[in-house]
Amino acid sequence: MSRGAGTPDFFYREAQRLGYVARSAFKLLQIQKQHKLITSGSSVLDLGCAPGAWLQVACQSLGPLQNGGAVVGIDIKKVKVPSMHCDARVQTVCADVMNLPMEQVRALSPQKKGFSVILSDMCPLVSGITSRDAALSSELGMRALNLAVGRAVLAAHSENNVPVEVESDSSSCGVLRPGGHLIIKLLESEYIKEFREMCHPLFRVSGDVLLIIIPTAEIAAHD
Repeated sequence: MSRGAGTPDFFYREAQRLGYVARSAFKLLQIQKQHKLITSGSSVLDLGCAPGAWLQVACQSLGPLQNGGAVVGIDIKKVKVPSMHCDARVQTVCADVMNLPMEQVRALSPQKKGFSVILSDMCPLVSGITSRDAALSSELGMRALNLAVGRAVLAAHSENNVPVEVESDSSSCGVLRPGGHLIIKLLESEYIKEFREMCHPLFRVSGDVLLIIIPTAEIAAHD
């Protein structure tokens, strides 16, 4: 039986043919086609960047080298910048995002002014225990959100409005620039609805701000 377009095997073969290191590239390509989040001169932070497919698409989306821009990937594994579709604007850092101080992340951005686009493709090591895996995925998503907007904003928009001690320095501020875009991948679970509801007031204030939460079920064929 032949495997047609849209099947995992098809996307795997297409990724190889086009020089992408993983078929997950097609999901970001699809998002780019629909929303054009990454543009000439954008500064992009890719959390959980292994194996590098989203680094490739992000760099491609910046346009020619002379257009400027930057792509920074962070992963707990050491990730080599792919040779295809990437150039000198791409760098990777081996670090645990869960323990990386906000200011160290900000220092990786151009002029230390933060990023215009943050991508989170972080995924826990799947144990097969659905509830545990979903909780870990949600925790990673929360970390991405925390890095993006900062503890001060999260505290102000918390469901119960519980006061949170916030430091006076910039470490409590997020690394996503005003008007920036955030993409988070989460495992399919009951947490997604709650996550969307929590994020909605943070990312629908302005028309040029976009949050996309991708349930894993929607991208299973592209991993």
